Amino acid sequence: MKTALNLCYSRIQDCHRHSILARTRSNREDGTETTMLFTRLPSPIRHALIAGLVTPWLVLSVSAAPAQGETGASSTGKKSDVLIAELAEDENVEDVEDSVPLKHSERERRSASANTRSGAGIDTPSSPARKVAPNIDLKQVAPPPEAQPATQTGQTGEPPGPEVATEDTGTAAQPEILPGEVFTLLGSDVMPGTSTRLAWTPGIQIAGLSQPTPVLVVNGVNAGPTLCLTGAIHGDELNGIEIIRQTMYDLNPEKLSGRVVGIPIVNLPGFQQGSRYLPDRRDLNRHFPGHPEGSLADRIAHSLFENVIRKCDMLVDIHTGSLKRTNLPQLRADMNNPEVAEFTRGFDRMAVVHSTGSPGMLRSAAVAAGIRTVTLEAGESHRIQQHQISAGVNSLTSLMERQGMISRMFVWGDPEPVYYDSDWIRADHGGILFSEIELGARVSKGEILGYVSDPITNAQHPIRSTSDGRVIGMAVDQVVMAGFAAYHIGTEAEVPGE
Repeated sequence: MKTALNLCYSRIQDCHRHSILARTRSNREDGTETTMLFTRLPSPIRHALIAGLVTPWLVLSVSAAPAQGETGASSTGKKSDVLIAELAEDENVEDVEDSVPLKHSERERRSASANTRSGAGIDTPSSPARKVAPNIDLKQVAPPPEAQPATQTGQTGEPPGPEVATEDTGTAAQPEILPGEVFTLLGSDVMPGTSTRLAWTPGIQIAGLSQPTPVLVVNGVNAGPTLCLTGAIHGDELNGIEIIRQTMYDLNPEKLSGRVVGIPIVNLPGFQQGSRYLPDRRDLNRHFPGHPEGSLADRIAHSLFENVIRKCDMLVDIHTGSLKRTNLPQLRADMNNPEVAEFTRGFDRMAVVHSTGSPGMLRSAAVAAGIRTVTLEAGESHRIQQHQISAGVNSLTSLMERQGMISRMFVWGDPEPVYYDSDWIRADHGGILFSEIELGARVSKGEILGYVSDPITNAQHPIRSTSDGRVIGMAVDQVVMAGFAAYHIGTEAEVPGE
């Protein structure tokens, strides 16, 4: 005790000495010199003041410190009621990163002070929160929907479809019409007999600037297959956008069996820029089914394929001719696939060109995934062509009627031939192309299709057909160079099964 008292007295004397020196320096700067009041006090009073300052600190120190010679076994006694807090040094980045997670007991103590809430609206594994898509009339003008996080929702946990009461009448059984089912897409439940607008985003843009791609869904009141329609995978191909719009907005979910999903504009960045390609100059239709860690095109393709395409039983991917070329309304399909060949028979007044497809095409990837898929070509890029649009809408309507999805008074036209073989005829000279024939014309071998005129020499170079067939694609009149693909001639073949 005496040693501690002497140590405290020495510390206080040092503090007083430093304080006096500091006050003396300050006063010297003003040209005066004073003496601290403390040093002028009589000695007894000074000693009493020191004792008064030391005693409380000494009591705290003695009561907090364990007794000398105390072992670990004896430290289990009653804890002191007096706690001395220690101020820790500032944390650095490593301290924060390496800090131990908050214990459950501390979390419980903190949460106990919060207001008690019921379980309603809280996501739990036993009651997952799922958004029910609103039932809207697609014909009505409405703001675009907000993007919803794409989730892979399985069949478990889906609300059951409406129950239909049945009676035993004792008569012969009629073909059973099954009630429609809840259709889960992009994190939303689309109820039977409703139509709605959802939103798909591949998550490739800056979060605050991202624009979701509208997805139209019509879920029929009766059960049936799922038909998906995709347009503008090439951003400059506009006819498909209008084909999907007119087809989707004409559907009545109360008279539909199955469901139809339409994505009018897949390549939204390309559409906004009037470009066939993505911002990285890649062709999206060469990257399916995509990869989550690949290029920009791979990621977009993967997101679309996993979140939408795999929900389909049938798929029609709508395109037009490439830049400054136009196509007769036609299907591109792998006629070596029996299911695909049968699928093409549902399209009214639509020529079919046999094509196995290239790796990376949406059609090829979907067929490999077991989805019946064709490509519908109609018209040229950068243009809205009502005649081509009407042909596309007519064919999609006939397809849904053939698949038993709708029931309408539909008058079928004469079946179009299947063109198993087709060739592009190229220009041999540079100049300005002037066509003599129209799209869809039937031509004979050696017939003149058009001329390439040299504007300098005035030379006229004819382009002749190399076979009998029909013009299923051609370039519009323009400046061409030697080797330019000018006319696409299809060689007729019989429809499979006839």
